[in-house]
Amino acid sequence: MNAPLRRVAISVLVLFTLLIINVNVIQVVRSDELRDNPRNTRVLAEEYDRERGSLIVAGNEIAVSVPTDDRLEYLRTYPQGPLYAAVTGYYSLVYGNTGLERAENDVLSGEDSRLFVRRIADLFTGRDPAGGDVVLTLDPAVQEAAMAGLEGVTGAVVALDPSTGAILGMASTPTYDPAPLSSHDPEAIRTYMEQITDEEAPDPRTNRAIENNYPPGSLFKVIVSAAALQEGYQPDTVIPAPDILTLPQTSTQLRNYNNSQCSAAQEQPLIDSLTISCNTAFAQLGIDLGEDKVREMAQAFGLDDEGMEIPLQVDPSTVGDIESAAALGQTSIGQRDVRMTVLQAAMVAATVANDGVQMKPHLVDELRAPDLSVIDETDPEELREPISAEIADGLTEMMVSVVARGSGRAARISGMDVAGKTGTAQVREGVADHNWFMGFAPADDPQIAVAVFVANGGGTGGDVSAPISRRVMEAYFEGQGG
Repeated sequence: MNAPLRRVAISVLVLFTLLIINVNVIQVVRSDELRDNPRNTRVLAEEYDRERGSLIVAGNEIAVSVPTDDRLEYLRTYPQGPLYAAVTGYYSLVYGNTGLERAENDVLSGEDSRLFVRRIADLFTGRDPAGGDVVLTLDPAVQEAAMAGLEGVTGAVVALDPSTGAILGMASTPTYDPAPLSSHDPEAIRTYMEQITDEEAPDPRTNRAIENNYPPGSLFKVIVSAAALQEGYQPDTVIPAPDILTLPQTSTQLRNYNNSQCSAAQEQPLIDSLTISCNTAFAQLGIDLGEDKVREMAQAFGLDDEGMEIPLQVDPSTVGDIESAAALGQTSIGQRDVRMTVLQAAMVAATVANDGVQMKPHLVDELRAPDLSVIDETDPEELREPISAEIADGLTEMMVSVVARGSGRAARISGMDVAGKTGTAQVREGVADHNWFMGFAPADDPQIAVAVFVANGGGTGGDVSAPISRRVMEAYFEGQGG
């Protein structure tokens, strides 16, 4: 064989070898990845030939498949679509699936290994295959109150059962209707997607409770207070509270909200500093405690973790870099590089409410087979114990004072003590502040912990977010017959 033919033969052999390797990589190595890809419309189309399981809240189906006369045998519908969209996500022929439609897809589609016996039985009996149901922990009254409170703003609410970690409410605005994205008309699906993903407006598909983190502002003062109590401070310990604090080794002057004065004496008890949310007092307190104590306490509550699954993926919260004493002062009032998800804020409040024990948040109560038998259920799981019960009691006393006579008055509920903390976080020059509130009730027997975030609300946490929290808590207690 002459040299040119030999080169051609070798080239063809190499190409065939590469082709065979590529086929094996796709069919063997990457098969699971490609099958589970939410954009794999071939797999999705096959799933439309069986009845997909439902997502259920308090006995009501919030995502359910109904039979059709189309080529695709079942249509995914969302009877209360916008109310639960942040949690359900969508199940789309064009765009794949998101939210719980994706996180619990194996159960909903019937592919979960725990449904294997059912699938085998279907083959022998000729019974139509079907997916399993996912029962959620959400409380309809809480969810409705949260969404109503967020109407017209960009923000999120998370409500937790402090003793179990069950998520009672998870709302995010703006919202959207998953149903048009789950239709059988690809053109209509794309048209609706274009309508809701305007580049000039917030993306309604984002679950702002868990997918983004934000500067928490004065919410972080609860963590600094916990560090102080752990170091031997008491709620009545007097700390410096100057009108203006010049940050160490800088000429930067830190002031209180609206240039207000915390105390004519330039000092006050720790409980009073938290009650009125005194910036200068907490910046100095954080500096006095030192970076290690502040960071260690924040990490004990869960900041700087890698995130978690509930089973939705949760973005991490972080303390950020603290490169100097001046940076520590700013960090100690929840500014600088501190970032929290709304879920994390609710977890901080729930931890204080639960005597210092932090429970793992979860959205799924139980999984059911198509015959309604329970194939799995979630048991409450303790994540960590950031603080002692004694410190939790001290923080509760201070947070009750915030609501009773301080910045959180708008969260008060007649006939019960509410514990809470407001937050107003600066974003950047010319942009309205973020507004926060986190708290729990009743303070002496906590049953619900709530965190409320309003992006660029333009006011304070006390006048923007605290009333939403009160509304959510009241809806919960009314639903419990209280």
